[in-house]
Amino acid sequence: MKIKSVEFAGAIGQLGQQPPESARGMPQVAFAGRSNVGKSSLINRLLGRTRTAIARVSQQPGKTQEINFYRVRADLGDFFLVDLPGYGFAKAPKDLQRKWEGVIDAFLTARTDLVGMVQLIDLRTGPTPDDLRNVNYLARLEIPVLFAFTKSDKLSLMKRQDQFRAAVQKLEIDPDQAIPVSAVNGDNTQQLLDTLGDLLFPAADPAAAGDEEGSDGPAREPVDEV
Repeated sequence: MKIKSVEFAGAIGQLGQQPPESARGMPQVAFAGRSNVGKSSLINRLLGRTRTAIARVSQQPGKTQEINFYRVRADLGDFFLVDLPGYGFAKAPKDLQRKWEGVIDAFLTARTDLVGMVQLIDLRTGPTPDDLRNVNYLARLEIPVLFAFTKSDKLSLMKRQDQFRAAVQKLEIDPDQAIPVSAVNGDNTQQLLDTLGDLLFPAADPAAAGDEEGSDGPAREPVDEV
């Protein structure tokens, strides 16, 4: 799947708020992960926005405090990428943590157009207790999950392979359900995009979609060379 353009469409920050009207009836994929797992950086890399970030990146964990919706135009069709607030940020006030959890739970339990979730896990540490709690929560909701193991560039090849095997075993998932990625150098991000394309548009014909690429709309911003 190739990204053509992306725009911020709106956010949910309070219980009772609805997703942007433009998102209704459109396929959606959500991204979840522990605070400081590199979620915003990975989203920017996937969407080709490494020069002018669309998802806010911060060294301060817990920066994303709303459910943000991005309308993405791709060669296979339009979809919404949904950026969920990070969890496991101990310094956030307990009442704020409960608020985030309530807003997220309301969105996920009422999901109409959500086709799946990308669960981010730091490959260096493997699944944390917070990660495992979130994975179990998604399993109870019966939401299809694809695992993206982030920050793979921080490890040597041998260590990366060892950590991948250990994380897959701890999560009790099939290795095909997980992809080690790097927002820094782009490793395996195209593979992740292609997998998302299969999830979002299972009946799409890539050859036919490719013939239409560039027919209208702004071109994708070039990805920075690293």
